Amino acid sequence: MSIQTLIAEDQPEHFAFDKESEKEIKKAISKYPEGRQASAVKSLLYIAQKQNDNWIPVKAIEEIAKRLEMAEMRVLEVASFYSMFNLKPVGKYYLQACGTTPCMLRGSDDVMRCIKDKLNISSGETSACGKFSLLEVECLGACVNAPILQVNDDFYEDLDYQATKELLEALEADNQPAIGSVMGRQGSEAEGGATTLKAAKRSGKKT
Repeated sequence: MSIQTLIAEDQPEHFAFDKESEKEIKKAISKYPEGRQASAVKSLLYIAQKQNDNWIPVKAIEEIAKRLEMAEMRVLEVASFYSMFNLKPVGKYYLQACGTTPCMLRGSDDVMRCIKDKLNISSGETSACGKFSLLEVECLGACVNAPILQVNDDFYEDLDYQATKELLEALEADNQPAIGSVMGRQGSEAEGGATTLKAAKRSGKKT
């Protein structure tokens, strides 16, 4: 895929970080020694995206390059490499669905099927209403509670077809549910709850 297809055709003529973003930028750059400020590039890309309705315009790329004393192409390389950065406008709710092995074995196909049935979109598309965008991604790092659907910055875990349907309906109504496991699992415990420690307690054995 070429860079031209990744970048939005309609671009704003100007971009400037607001006061809140400037505070975050100062904090991000301060984490690195003098001369190593380019290490903050991902942080600044995230800040720009958060400020600009979840996507990064070219003018923001140019501003970040200037701030970090980097070539604009270097900043663009980073922005186009990571799936968490959007170089085109996306819906209010950006859905990232994990389709790798752990999630696939736990039913990610049902999650994707529900999104297709409910919103009539596939990976890389935005719903007709403009409210949802979908991207199938590689591992999201929460395999213990697979399958996972990331909505903007939040994780919804242990999903199945019905739970995904209920989540999408809630989002359609702008009533975002509590994040985490939809079945209430804590951490990576078994679906039936803790077992080993309970058994040890019943037997009077020390752990």
